[in-house]
Amino acid sequence: MVFVIAFVITGFVTYRFLKQELLRELDASITEIHALVSSTYAPDDLEDLISTVNTYAQLNETDQRIFSVIDASGKEIAGNFSGKTLPEGISNTSSQDLGLKGDADYRVMSGMIGDKRLIVGQSFNQTDRLENITFVSFIWATVLVIGLAVIGGILLASRVQRRLDGIASAMTAVSHGQIDARVPLHGNGDDIDTVSGQINQALDRLSILMETMRQVSSDIAHELKTPLNRLKMQIETAVVAAERGQPDAIALVGARDEVDQINATFEALLRISQIEAGARKTRFRQVDLTTLLTSVVEIYDDVAEDSLMTLTTSIDPAREYLVLGDWELLTQMFVNLIENAIRHCPKGTRIEVSLKRDGEHAVASISDNGAGIPAHERGKVFRRLYRLDKSRTTSGNGLGLSLVSAIADLHGGRVILVDNNPGLRAEAILPLIL
Repeated sequence: MVFVIAFVITGFVTYRFLKQELLRELDASITEIHALVSSTYAPDDLEDLISTVNTYAQLNETDQRIFSVIDASGKEIAGNFSGKTLPEGISNTSSQDLGLKGDADYRVMSGMIGDKRLIVGQSFNQTDRLENITFVSFIWATVLVIGLAVIGGILLASRVQRRLDGIASAMTAVSHGQIDARVPLHGNGDDIDTVSGQINQALDRLSILMETMRQVSSDIAHELKTPLNRLKMQIETAVVAAERGQPDAIALVGARDEVDQINATFEALLRISQIEAGARKTRFRQVDLTTLLTSVVEIYDDVAEDSLMTLTTSIDPAREYLVLGDWELLTQMFVNLIENAIRHCPKGTRIEVSLKRDGEHAVASISDNGAGIPAHERGKVFRRLYRLDKSRTTSGNGLGLSLVSAIADLHGGRVILVDNNPGLRAEAILPLIL
């Protein structure tokens, strides 16, 4: 409708301009002829004027051009019509007003030549014919445009509707539990394809989150089953001892320790969820990784020495590596990585902390020469509550690296584990403030 209305308005304006231009040309024509005939008049030679007017009148039909010379008394002395005296200048008149046959309309020019009035006129027949041709052509063009607009609109609307139906079908399927449903893409890069791609990305993210939630629920049930059973046994032991009148303080202390461990697990899970929700971004400030890592290494130097390990650093203290982040969370991330290396490596392990620049990112590495992690396990250790079989003999809840990954994601970075040959190297890659 907008297209058709715009076309009609444009056509109407064009038609009006054309009509005005034809009228200007008609005025110019009769003005030119009036001037040409007037040039033949001389006060003492009226014959040339009369001869010229009669010649023009004989050469033109009255329905095309009209000429008339009227003397001071109002009598016609030359020409092909004898009408009333017309007003001075250019005006419109009809054949009836001029006493002519037919129903033609005229554009006339009336002006004085000495004491005589010369009237020159031209009918609107030719301009009307051009206007009619233009008007009819415009009507046919409008009909054609309306037809094309309707057909094109139907085709376009049906095509868009099919694609919108595809989006609706996918969303309906997802709402009914088919989380793997996706919106079909055409690959032409138009707006609907772009929106469909964004919807699919959101659905992919939702699918990953749901799978993660399912996995976390399963892991929580699996990981807490053992400590809850131990807690139950210790409580039962304490109850039995109490019934005998022999309170068992060891069982109660063990129960308390199990409760603390369970609370620590849930607190870590809650902390990871809060970080993934981005709640801590309001605390982001400019952080110098050189200062942060140096302070962390100083704190854990004695811890590594007590574990019969060596903690070294190759960080240039004079060079700044500025990132936008939360000082506390970034400290927690590097603490977890260093603690993991100390906890899971044997005595005599050498742990090195380094910091370098790679393009627009800072790369902080914690490397060791311990046993390392098998390549097929490196991606799994970032899952919540996931622990390697060989790590189940050590303390921990399997959430340390999950927390590290969540903190890195919050800061727009990532953490990767690579082979150190021998040992393992954990690299935290964070965007720098440029």
